[in-house]
Amino acid sequence: MADYVGSESVASEASGGLALDRRRMFQMAALLGGSLAMGERALAAPVALPRRGAPGMARIGSNEYWEGPVPDAVAAVREVTPHCNYYDPDGECDALIKLVASMEKVPVDHVVPWAGSTSPLVRSVLGMCSPERGLVTANPTFEVAWTTAEYMGVPLVKVPLRASDQAHDVRAMVAANPKAGLFYICNPNNPTGSLTPKEDIAWLLANKPAGSIVLLDEAYLHFSEAESGMDFVRSGADVVILRTFSKIFGMAGMRMGLSIGRPELLEKLMMADGHVLMGQLPVPALVCATASLKRPDLIAARRTLTARTRATTAEFLRGRGFKVLPSEANMLMIDWGRPAAPIKAAFEARGIVIGRSWTIWPTMSRITIGSPAEMQRFCAAVDPILRA
Repeated sequence: MADYVGSESVASEASGGLALDRRRMFQMAALLGGSLAMGERALAAPVALPRRGAPGMARIGSNEYWEGPVPDAVAAVREVTPHCNYYDPDGECDALIKLVASMEKVPVDHVVPWAGSTSPLVRSVLGMCSPERGLVTANPTFEVAWTTAEYMGVPLVKVPLRASDQAHDVRAMVAANPKAGLFYICNPNNPTGSLTPKEDIAWLLANKPAGSIVLLDEAYLHFSEAESGMDFVRSGADVVILRTFSKIFGMAGMRMGLSIGRPELLEKLMMADGHVLMGQLPVPALVCATASLKRPDLIAARRTLTARTRATTAEFLRGRGFKVLPSEANMLMIDWGRPAAPIKAAFEARGIVIGRSWTIWPTMSRITIGSPAEMQRFCAAVDPILRA
């Protein structure tokens, strides 16, 4: 790791993260600038995704939400688009920050918006880990943090989910690396949709190594009735919460997310690549996010419909004898009892793009909960594919 330090460094290890030489900085700038490429599409097996409106195609593989933004948000985008010749026509970024701070009951300096939540996830590893202070995650979970740690040469430990309930095994995570710099908790977890009890996260915060940070990724929180970990932020704990508008808000292509935590912790994210902050955020995405947050009734309706469709799909699959993990998100993990990759290919041949499997569970596929019609089509294809 000697090439991370020296006279060419643009960020100091004294800040708790990795110092980068210029060559590494340019590599990381490319990584951060194209952070979506490290997300679901890059981690999935290569596949030509069906385009919007493609006849007879169903996209139930990337945890996108099948509806677009709520109508109020679409109207807000239409209204602001003619004014996007200006960087920030009416203070749209501040408006989103103030609304989030008010809704979550935190100071405005505790909220930083991003173009999606992948970039702050990557930056958390860069800013809070080092060759001495590693990353601890569950297994399976969303792999972007793994990819970043491996790229940077950061010690990485993957702890299997707790067998009894598929929650993060926080005690095993602490024991796995007493010198860890970052503990990543995705709650509900991707790909399982399982919840880690809030008391377990409280235990982790109370027993983690001194100076380490808990990164609580709540990308799928709005699909569940679970309580957020925002109380930990309000109490000043060593925690950063990530949120995204890519899931239940139907804004995956808009790229808008949030990090919420103490200012000195958020600064580690903003300084991770040697720069003060990212560039100007897209104004249409900002107003779309703000308008979406003002319609909790419509988001609640989406949560109810997703839960009902998820339950119907799980019941069908269990009735066919397949193991289906309990989920509180817009996904299900199904154990086919045989290698998952050929089954995924068979669904794609029928115009249904399902999700991938994880190395630890090669016989399981993740299925995104799409519209009721899409899930009916998926269920209708199960028997012919498995009999083939």
